[in-house]
Amino acid sequence: MIGATSVASACRTPPPANGPASDRTPSADFELEEVTVADIRNGIASGRWTVDAVAARYLERIRALDGQGPALRAVIRTNPDAVAAGSGPDPPGAPRPLAGVPVLVKDNIETAGAMPTTAGSLALENSFATRDAFIVARLRAAGATILGKANLSEWANFRGARSTSGWSAVGGQCRNPYALDRNPCGSSSGSAVAVSANMAPLALGTETDGSIVCPAAMNGVVGVKPTVGLVSRTGVIPIAASQDTAGPIARTVTDAARLLGVIAGPDPADGATLADDAVFHDAYVRFLDRDALRGARIGIARNFNPGDAVWGHFESTLEVFRAAGATVVDPAAIPNADRLGEPEFIVLLHEFKDGIDRYLGTLSDDVPVHTLGELIAFNQAHADREMLHFGQERFRAASAAGPLTSPAYLDALAACRRLARAEGIDAVMDRFGLDALAAPTAGRPWLTDYARGDVGVGHASQPAAVAGYPHVTVPMGLDGGLPLGVSFFGRAWSEPTLLGLAYAYEQASRRREIPRFLPGAV
Repeated sequence: MIGATSVASACRTPPPANGPASDRTPSADFELEEVTVADIRNGIASGRWTVDAVAARYLERIRALDGQGPALRAVIRTNPDAVAAGSGPDPPGAPRPLAGVPVLVKDNIETAGAMPTTAGSLALENSFATRDAFIVARLRAAGATILGKANLSEWANFRGARSTSGWSAVGGQCRNPYALDRNPCGSSSGSAVAVSANMAPLALGTETDGSIVCPAAMNGVVGVKPTVGLVSRTGVIPIAASQDTAGPIARTVTDAARLLGVIAGPDPADGATLADDAVFHDAYVRFLDRDALRGARIGIARNFNPGDAVWGHFESTLEVFRAAGATVVDPAAIPNADRLGEPEFIVLLHEFKDGIDRYLGTLSDDVPVHTLGELIAFNQAHADREMLHFGQERFRAASAAGPLTSPAYLDALAACRRLARAEGIDAVMDRFGLDALAAPTAGRPWLTDYARGDVGVGHASQPAAVAGYPHVTVPMGLDGGLPLGVSFFGRAWSEPTLLGLAYAYEQASRRREIPRFLPGAV
């Protein structure tokens, strides 16, 4: 297995994608391929597997696919205690929803013990948390095995103006398992790739704007970006307090709902989770209904341009909606969606400066940076390793931003909330009496190209991200061998509705396909 040290020392550029087919094909005898949480729990309960054996098999899978073979670079570190840390079967009368189930954790979420939390940055290679993030502690209490830390777009894709998603100085370039020359999107790249490639059944991602739903869609899996405040951010490296959230990535809506039920809940240290209107559930699976589309009113948000081919696939999705009994309101354009970019960026710059200075200030003396200014200087001093492919323009812009009391920030935050909520998603849902909005999640996965950076189009993440509202993406099939996703999003705290609709669509369409690790799109 890979072990607890970095796996990326030799992967600063993408490895060749034209190796022999046997190096790119999943093992035919991997008995955990496409298993669900229920399968694992039943297998352990029946004695077919032990908790340790399940963890060991996934570690072997990571070794076969991540550092060699297709070299997906989805996992920064495996947990050296993963096998011994297995919690064993549930004690009588005290069932734990994830007992014995391995989970990968994005490497901007703190885990106590032998694995540092790096955000993909060399500056944090010696940053060892003294306690788990709130949501990791909930995972352990639910019986989960922490399998390792997933690669990500460095600093959750908020460092450079022309970044390449899936790349970090610590983890190297994460690759799309459907076509190795294609980008996995970011920033939760490794979490989505690992789950899609059956290196773990579940993973945690984080999103500020698109960082769960885009990689989930582009790697053929399910992603849930919760309402801001449903899931604690304590112990998560911040970008923007008004938009940041962690969320589940899984291969099925059911497993994503199981994971959401474990991590959702109020945290006294995170005021967003204490909102007066917050609604938490410990069993989101109870809202999953094959008939949820029957009688539902789904508005089609044609504000985005993912490309003609993607819209073509989406038309077949609309037929699934109609056949399942939904009323499709088309179009149902979101007002002001094209006005969110400028105020959102102002908010992100100000909140990142405030949040990252606070976070870095809590780190030990073993970490060489404790302010954003020191982080910028560190990157410049280590430019030969840190800035191989893009710079730190966003860091510099954030450094120049004012405090959270500045009129520029307060005006931008007010504009974001008004345009995205009352005059955006809420307005169109009120006008048409909608249960949810739907759209293609994004365009086709693009070629990883360091000269051009990210060139993805048609992302549907921004309105829900800026509003702080929930967003669920489900596989919509393949186009030329490349995965596409369909998005469901809506009002605050509407996770039960969105998960129910996503589940009904998933069960009616069955569009998830296992990746084949091809060198390029077909």
